[in-house]
Amino acid sequence: MLLSSLRTTVFCGCRSAGKRFQHSSRSPQLRQWLVKRSQSTITAEAGAASSSSSATVPNAATNRIVGRWLLGCSGLVVGAVVLGGVTRLTESGLSMVDWHLVREMKPPQSQAEWEAEFSKYQQFPEFKIMNHDMTLPEFKFIFYMEWGHRMWGRLVGLAYILPTMYFWRKGYFTRSMKGKVLGLCGFVFFQGLLGWYMVKSGLEEKPESYDIPRVSQYRLSAHLGSALLLYCASLWTGLTLLLPVHKVAETKRLMQLRRFAKGTGGLVFLTALSGAFVAGLDAGLVYNSFPKMGDRWIPDDLLAFSPALKNVFENPTTVQFDHRILAISSLTAITGLYLFSRKMVLPRRAKIAISLLAAMAYGQVALGITTLLLYVPTPLAATHQSGSVALLSMAIWVLAELRKMPK
Repeated sequence: MLLSSLRTTVFCGCRSAGKRFQHSSRSPQLRQWLVKRSQSTITAEAGAASSSSSATVPNAATNRIVGRWLLGCSGLVVGAVVLGGVTRLTESGLSMVDWHLVREMKPPQSQAEWEAEFSKYQQFPEFKIMNHDMTLPEFKFIFYMEWGHRMWGRLVGLAYILPTMYFWRKGYFTRSMKGKVLGLCGFVFFQGLLGWYMVKSGLEEKPESYDIPRVSQYRLSAHLGSALLLYCASLWTGLTLLLPVHKVAETKRLMQLRRFAKGTGGLVFLTALSGAFVAGLDAGLVYNSFPKMGDRWIPDDLLAFSPALKNVFENPTTVQFDHRILAISSLTAITGLYLFSRKMVLPRRAKIAISLLAAMAYGQVALGITTLLLYVPTPLAATHQSGSVALLSMAIWVLAELRKMPK
């Protein structure tokens, strides 16, 4: 009896409590609070999930970041190429006679340190044969030119390596992009070693020769060529990440235009590379006339060396002649590409890129002729070298605009 009355009391208490809860839940303030609480919880969970996925999976935003970084790196490579050209034109490249990755980052500070560095330079052929009357202030100028070029090279290396480590850790790279950026970083390291290998060729004693000491034109071309390859790879990768692919029909004429553009880009690259042989042999000073070389279209000493193949790489006359032929061929190819593209319906960006490529080609040829006729003044020669990189950039932009839609 007592047990049943206790059960009845508990049951009635529970029912009354439930009714009070239902009544209170009908309150507008409580209901509004519950809705807001549930919405904020769902939003927070969704935000956490999206931020977690964006940190590990590359997306459009991370691709833009990586693309801009690569464009910035390619700009630094251009700076290194231009600075290297000025260093070559001012004959400063052999002023630093040793190479240390970290120690040489601090230039001489005191008078004693400068005199010790100058004393080292005096032991090598360039001072003995060409600069035997050089003063310490003159040596400081060429030293700082070479030092600046080397420090810029280290800046390029850091600009590639440090962001690569950060982006890798953040998960910004796809599997294929990881291979590309590792290749670019490795190429930067190789480029630095190749630069010192080039300088060493100008420091070697050659008792049988009293010619002006200079670096090997082969090593100079390899150094410039590797820098241009690094630049092209960085620029291409950056542009393909930033520029969307045009959705155009794959017609026969478009395929022909794409092949034409690839061949033209290769010809522009080869012309720029031949300029390194011109610089390495001072071939811009042998025939300072245009369009003829002297009073002839084909000079007498074009094949003066034996065997004949040696002339292509070691005869200054032949090297200048080849550079002229390549430059005219590049201009002709670019003109043909422009005229061919005018007959086609292309996206606006592609038309702009091809038009700028043509305009840059004519400007670069005019600049080259002017440099030749004025006996290679340093400002014009440096501008001409920079123009070759600008022309190559335009060619890569055209190729990026005409690339195929990925399957």
